[in-house]
Amino acid sequence: MNITDVRIRKVNDDSKMKAIVSITFDDEFVVHDIKIIEGQNGLFIAMPSRKMGEGDFRDIAHPLVSETRNKIRDAIFEEYDKVLAQKATEEATGEPEEA
Repeated sequence: MNITDVRIRKVNDDSKMKAIVSITFDDEFVVHDIKIIEGQNGLFIAMPSRKMGEGDFRDIAHPLVSETRNKIRDAIFEEYDKVLAQKATEEATGEPEEA
């Protein structure tokens, strides 16, 4: 299974949740609402989840093996870094960067 698209849908600098991401596999399957979160040890991804009772959350979709989680994390962080760099360029120049 190949990651064919990563879209950073919302970037938030003001809270611990830094971005919301959608990721596409093989141009056929999409997972929405993956979150990039600032934790005590740096950034991490949180898979989409649902609240189950007294503050417990259960992932709706998640990888079964660590290699797949790492592959997803790396692809997301690569795109997130690009978005942050583009945002910094736009703020420095006052103009949107051309694609």
